[in-house]
Amino acid sequence: MNKYLVEFLGTMFLTHVFFTTGNWAAIGGALAIAYLLGGPISGGLYNPAVTIAFYAAGKLDKPDVMPYIIVEILGALAAFYAYQNYVNKPQNNVQNNVQSK
Repeated sequence: MNKYLVEFLGTMFLTHVFFTTGNWAAIGGALAIAYLLGGPISGGLYNPAVTIAFYAAGKLDKPDVMPYIIVEILGALAAFYAYQNYVNKPQNNVQNNVQSK
């Protein structure tokens, strides 16, 4: 169970940094931090394509493939939800106030 939680949180963190900064250096740093913290627990895949590649290479067991993919997608969706509702929200309110005047 811990490895799935780590994949969820790592994917959420990485995707959140991607949405909020768009900076390649920040994204690379976020991936490095996520891998250093979660790699020993889950393998630090954080991407369904990487999960499939690890399975194809024989480095990931078949029973772990679908749960990893599901939690990685859910982590990315959670990051998108957080970005839309918390990070990007004040900017939208300012634009709506300017347009209504």
